[in-house]
Amino acid sequence: MTTTEGRLPVTAHTPATRVLVLNSGSSSVKYQLLEMRDGSRLAAGLVERIGEETSRLVHTPLAEGLGGKRERTGRIADHAAALEAVAEELARDGLGLDSPDLAAIGHRVVHGGLKFSEPTIVDDAVLKEIERLVPVAPLHNPANLTGIRTARELRPDLPQVAVFDTAFHTTMPEHAARYAIDTATADAHRIRRYGFHGTSHAYVSRKTAELLGKDPSEVNVIVLHLGNGASASAVEGGRCVDTSMGLTPLEGLVMGTRSGDIDPAVTFHLKRVAGMSVDEIDELLNKKSGLVGLCGDNDMREIRRRVDEGDERAALAFDIYIHRLKKYIGAYTAVLGRVDALVFTAGVGENAAPVREAAVAGLESLGLAVDAERNTVRSDKPRIISPESARTVVAVVPTDEELEIARQTFALVGEDRTVDA
Repeated sequence: MTTTEGRLPVTAHTPATRVLVLNSGSSSVKYQLLEMRDGSRLAAGLVERIGEETSRLVHTPLAEGLGGKRERTGRIADHAAALEAVAEELARDGLGLDSPDLAAIGHRVVHGGLKFSEPTIVDDAVLKEIERLVPVAPLHNPANLTGIRTARELRPDLPQVAVFDTAFHTTMPEHAARYAIDTATADAHRIRRYGFHGTSHAYVSRKTAELLGKDPSEVNVIVLHLGNGASASAVEGGRCVDTSMGLTPLEGLVMGTRSGDIDPAVTFHLKRVAGMSVDEIDELLNKKSGLVGLCGDNDMREIRRRVDEGDERAALAFDIYIHRLKKYIGAYTAVLGRVDALVFTAGVGENAAPVREAAVAGLESLGLAVDAERNTVRSDKPRIISPESARTVVAVVPTDEELEIARQTFALVGEDRTVDA
């Protein structure tokens, strides 16, 4: 066994068992390095405000004996410079991109259309197809592409794997995925419901089955992924059969800044009567609507504080948010026919007990109830919050999209990756 100072030991001819997960945004890069033998995290971090004078990288070593959080500030010009800075920080911990233990880099890609229903090793043809989908994901796919291209330049010999947010939802039947518009027009412009947050929905629905002590194929689950972006899914026997987001992440639930479901004619009205441009309407519905449009806040903690102080705007925003949740719970109960569990996840879903309580209140006829004491418990573990007598389990299952991306990446390439120390 050989050891380099500051590095974890590597045994000759051992398999490469680590995966670096990259989530590249328009001006940020989130990353985690995971050891796939046990799913542990070795390091995590965030580069934000890329391209600005006030760029910031926060790096947190997580493996035992590697020290504490480090931060650097100052201009990071572009994503290439950002990933080079990440590589430098990892190298300081003996975990650099040149490590023989690194099996692959897994990339979150928001939109994969219908072509990509599984994690995919990236080549030039795959890059071209992701680029072709930019018109249906203009805010996300370009940044995802930049991250992939930069990582390929840094490690051209290493498998780069794209894991798509839309992939889990490709199992939706046509009657759920199709919009009721002219078929020729829809097909010509790839207009259909794709869904998003699929990595989270896949992970949480599978973990829910584990919580119930059953195989995913035996369980019907409604998953509520409630963060600043929010979506619901109906999962039947481990396969998505419906989801709330559509062609874009705008459709569905009320979100932090997005309107969710809305009469399409509102856009015509705003153009004709208010004289707004298409870009202005787009910004209104995606960035100035939802909770922030209703009450000026998109942080559920602040909204609940205002509700408790008697703020009527905050109370109305909360009620609209909950009303939409109830509608989707009821609709997906009808779609599934039998529901074994209703599950809350993501930032709001995992931490906002009042949201969970209000969403289930009045749905006793569907077999749903929340135990007040269980609901207020804070934990980072999957847990049941319904009373023992409830017909349908209500649960909180923390999501872990990075672990799911790493798991899917390693499942694709791990068996073939071995290293010489």
